Amino acid sequence: MSEPMSGPTAGPRTHRLRVLDVIAETSEAHSLVLQPPPESADRFAYRPGQFLTLKLPGPDGKPVARCYSLASSPHTGEPMKVTVKRVPGGYGSHWLCDHVATGEELEALPPAGTFTPPSLDHDLLLVAGGSGITPVLSIAKSALAQGWGRVALLYANRDESSVIFRDELRELTENHPDRLLVLHWLESLQGLPTTDRLSAALAPYADRETFVCGPEPLMDAVEQGLRTLGTPGARIHRERFFSLSGDVFETPSVEERTTAAADITTAQHVNTTAQHVTTAEVELDGETRTVRWPSGTPLLDVLLTAGVDAPYSCREGACSACTCRIVAGEVKMLRNDVLDDQDIAEGYALACQAVPLTDRVRITYS
Repeated sequence: MSEPMSGPTAGPRTHRLRVLDVIAETSEAHSLVLQPPPESADRFAYRPGQFLTLKLPGPDGKPVARCYSLASSPHTGEPMKVTVKRVPGGYGSHWLCDHVATGEELEALPPAGTFTPPSLDHDLLLVAGGSGITPVLSIAKSALAQGWGRVALLYANRDESSVIFRDELRELTENHPDRLLVLHWLESLQGLPTTDRLSAALAPYADRETFVCGPEPLMDAVEQGLRTLGTPGARIHRERFFSLSGDVFETPSVEERTTAAADITTAQHVNTTAQHVTTAEVELDGETRTVRWPSGTPLLDVLLTAGVDAPYSCREGACSACTCRIVAGEVKMLRNDVLDDQDIAEGYALACQAVPLTDRVRITYS
């Protein structure tokens, strides 16, 4: 029996979720069934494939953030559920598996992430490895409950005992025999899933929108295999695991240092300690706000400081939860681990890493 969690009430951007149940999926993986308070229920509406960022007590007393995908579906009436698999040396996964019990509360940011299909009516190819099954299962259940397309799921694991959601997958297959095909790949029997062998297994589904989540070598092999089969890169969507190094929950501090108008007529007369300030028009949730955006300051920090409830999760350029689109003006990103060249060409940027290059910038989150 774990000791009750203690700590301050949820911060301005986090919410307390009650743990309704703890389910031992395998010897290494636990699912946490979660319920937001009634006043926060609308903030926790989510799309299949999204994740939660949980706020955990760190070993040094400071909070740490960990992101876990939702394995539940928003279209089946089931409560929210995240699944945590122990990672060797992983502080967050071990803490959650060892300390969280039914009836306790966890602090979390609202759902985020872009690993979600634009339509549930298309045929889908889903590939997962290990705990990468969590967002993939959410997508599969949603497509079967709400859409009309067929779903093929290839799920790779070390051995049979490592298969998470074994019974749930079997039940889904029995309930949707004409729409769901589950292919299990067990390394103990079939060896490592190489590019060539994956190409052969996935060839009948290479024309489908594809979502892949799992260890990096598996995702690389799947993408390479599908590309050799002619699948366009834009149809292959990958969800990456990442660890957060900083405190994403603290409110940023934005200091604005500007020069007098007479001092900025020419570059030679600009004080080197001053910041140029851009005017940013930001459209979010049907409303447009105008904010002053100091040079060198990430857009997300400016928006949060101004009280704009902009989406975010990692604040490290690694998750795409804060993706916005630049419709006028120019920005540059200090770091980008997720957007590709096509995304950038279409105007997409990570708000947590975007700094202004022009005097005026228009941004939309629609």
